[in-house]
Amino acid sequence: MPRSTERAPDPDWTDAACPVARTLDLVGDRWSLLVIRDAMDGARSFTEFQRRTGIARNILTDRLRKLTAHGFLTQRTAPSGRRREYVLTEAGRDLFPVILTLRQWGERHAFAPGEAHSTLVDEHGTPVPELTPTSADGTPLGTGTTQVRKVH
Repeated sequence: MPRSTERAPDPDWTDAACPVARTLDLVGDRWSLLVIRDAMDGARSFTEFQRRTGIARNILTDRLRKLTAHGFLTQRTAPSGRRREYVLTEAGRDLFPVILTLRQWGERHAFAPGEAHSTLVDEHGTPVPELTPTSADGTPLGTGTTQVRKVH
């Protein structure tokens, strides 16, 4: 996906000056993030995405087309040479912290205490630690210690 200096202004942005709103305009629907999640977990083919998500074929076709057009996924020939597959681009891989933060929020707030759920682990099988935003000096950040600086 082009950097902001290379992207032409889109008159349909929800809030053109807000990075959160622009990101949601690009990947803010339920299915797009689940496709990205599954691509991060190794899904490559249309069939794999459909099997993992349960998404209707027409919706999956639309999301794969949009995610490819916006530069989150690219298509390449599969190693077998018989079909095309989808792979994450740099922009798609850059969504990893977003997916991780959503996962960790869900672990804390979307399950009853003791309710079973999947866990993200590192290459050694160790659960991934909580992400905590920090300032340049290492101080934890939150809503009480940050503010949005509007552009003029």
